[in-house]
Amino acid sequence: MNASKKTLVYLFMGLAALASVVPFIWMLVTSLKTQAESIQIPLTLLPAHPSLQAYGRVMHEIPFAGFYLNSLLATFFTVSLQMAIATLAAYGFSRLHFRGRDAVFLVCVSILMVPGQAFLIPQFLMVQKLGLVNSITGLVLPGIFSVYATFLLRQFFLAVPKEMEEAALIDGYSYFAIFWRIMLPLIRPGIIACVIINGLWSWNNLMWPLIVNTTTEKLTLPVGLASLSSRAGVEYPLLMAGALMAVIPMLMLFIIFQRYFIQGIASAGVKG
Repeated sequence: MNASKKTLVYLFMGLAALASVVPFIWMLVTSLKTQAESIQIPLTLLPAHPSLQAYGRVMHEIPFAGFYLNSLLATFFTVSLQMAIATLAAYGFSRLHFRGRDAVFLVCVSILMVPGQAFLIPQFLMVQKLGLVNSITGLVLPGIFSVYATFLLRQFFLAVPKEMEEAALIDGYSYFAIFWRIMLPLIRPGIIACVIINGLWSWNNLMWPLIVNTTTEKLTLPVGLASLSSRAGVEYPLLMAGALMAVIPMLMLFIIFQRYFIQGIASAGVKG
């Protein structure tokens, strides 16, 4: 690649990075403004008198700490159970041979073509019958099976050479021992990629927590932040302060594990 092509590539990458960072910068700047500055026309880039008042208000005007804890618990248990089920299911669909395996997998993958909104009423009725409305369990239960994670991890299991599994069987390993001691460490990038993707989905999920929870004590961050909007209008500094604090966990998770995430996504289509 010659110098001019490299320059164009770096320029494009720089613009893409800038486009990704600008929303976060704008959130930070807006959170330091007053309400009048945030809605004035023409827009001002920097606040005249930066203030952290919005961060204090969002902590006191809504039970922000409680919303944060609910989101952390719901995300942790949802993703943990998703990974436990998805890894076992993906291993079974990729390595175990049983009658109807491919047909069952095809049915599971076909669920991806159904809009998630179509499951809301059956899921709510199920949670209601179980008496789990207004509970963390009710938030977590309908999302513990991830077809996407199963499909992605199946591709990673297929990329592992069969000779490794056959050698382990000859050495006396059981299928579960092979799964736990050999397979899981080899597909770690795929697991981390799924954790980040599904964790981000669970953390940002608005529709299901809004339906299944009606009490303030069980609301999650997206629903709590949405409650800041009212008929009187939106206080943008308050909303941006809450949103900025809400994105920190997922942002830190991605920064720490970005190498494994990129590796997992890049190799997802590799099939052995």
